[in-house]
Amino acid sequence: MPSTQQRLTGPGPLFTPEDIPAFQDLVLSRYRSSGRKFPWRETTNPYATLVSEIMLQQTQVGRVAEKFPQFMAAFPDFSALATAPLADVLAQWQGMGYNRRAIALQKCARKIMEEFYGELPDDPEILATFPGIGKATASSICAFAFNRPVVFIETNIRRVFIHCFFPGSESVDDAVILPLVRDALYHGNPREWYNALMDYGTELKKSVPNPNRRSVHYSRQPAFEGSDRKIRGEILRLLLSGKTLSEKALVKQVGEDPDRTRRILTALENEGFITTKGRSFSIADRGQ
Repeated sequence: MPSTQQRLTGPGPLFTPEDIPAFQDLVLSRYRSSGRKFPWRETTNPYATLVSEIMLQQTQVGRVAEKFPQFMAAFPDFSALATAPLADVLAQWQGMGYNRRAIALQKCARKIMEEFYGELPDDPEILATFPGIGKATASSICAFAFNRPVVFIETNIRRVFIHCFFPGSESVDDAVILPLVRDALYHGNPREWYNALMDYGTELKKSVPNPNRRSVHYSRQPAFEGSDRKIRGEILRLLLSGKTLSEKALVKQVGEDPDRTRRILTALENEGFITTKGRSFSIADRGQ
């Protein structure tokens, strides 16, 4: 069998399951020499971790690095976020996209204050039942907030394992990656390990054809221009000025198909973003 070094420079898998220690050394050495610096990596505060993990869902890390300090300054803890008016939360979230996450984050804060005495649970099974938090995000929160040796896959982790262990494979399922993630976990410091994996995944995105395209779970993000998501964001931007606007005024200012805009207004109302009185709309007041 060729050595690990030979495989790194030749065809075939860069690593096999027998090479887990060498794989760990590669990933950790890269991180320890050139790991990225982010404000949420400078703290183990569970609230800060929760905020950053929700923000990092479907948003580029550079944008989160810009918005995270502003959001934390406005809502420094679970209590502040739980009691804030929705309009204030959405105003701080502007530019992040996927505004449902802002409502979910505030619901999480209220659940923690009301049911967990203001303390974030350190159990991924419990966290997975929270609004906007699935199993992978729940495990990620536990790794970064509590340094727990949990096992999960997200896009950067998937990219690393497909590149290193399945270079010639197509349609790679997470089910075959997960055992490797479990075996490779660096129990000495799970927080550092997952930060290192995610940084390596980001490096690979820039240096090789995206390995995630060979995952059976791969799907391209839909374009923003002309999307319902863009219209939703524009409606919220208009209403966050503090004004109450009529349906007619909103349709005109959005400038898209009137029927489509009305449908989106109805959806936003049903989701709790906005409220209506007559045919006029405003941001829902969900503060306590």
